[in-house]
Amino acid sequence: MEEKENINLEKEEYKKEYNEKSFFDKLKKVLKVVGVKGVYMLLLLYNTLQRKDIPPKEKSIIIGALGYFILPLDALPDITPIVGYSDDIFALGMAILKVMPYIDDKMKEKSREQIIKWFKIPESELNLLID
Repeated sequence: MEEKENINLEKEEYKKEYNEKSFFDKLKKVLKVVGVKGVYMLLLLYNTLQRKDIPPKEKSIIIGALGYFILPLDALPDITPIVGYSDDIFALGMAILKVMPYIDDKMKEKSREQIIKWFKIPESELNLLID
């Protein structure tokens, strides 16, 4: 079995891909493909990035993860349905673990509200999908 490529979220290549417009453009294109949980992870990172008190290192990790998501050619090309986003989800999970102390209840609630609005999912069902 091949070993998964180590994804360095602090690479400039990933960070330079990130900007708010490209993030939301890509997110709109892949809403259904990455699923509710994937979108929740993306929104957690995006909303946490908006905090004023987040240190530069953690901000850099988030920007790297979001940039990796935006980048069309990564470890597993995104053109491959579902499988193509597994490395992106892995990178998002790594970033979330690293910045977890800055993901508070306010960030979680804001992300949940955005998903309820976009996917038209009742809150009771959302709990089953993202917990």
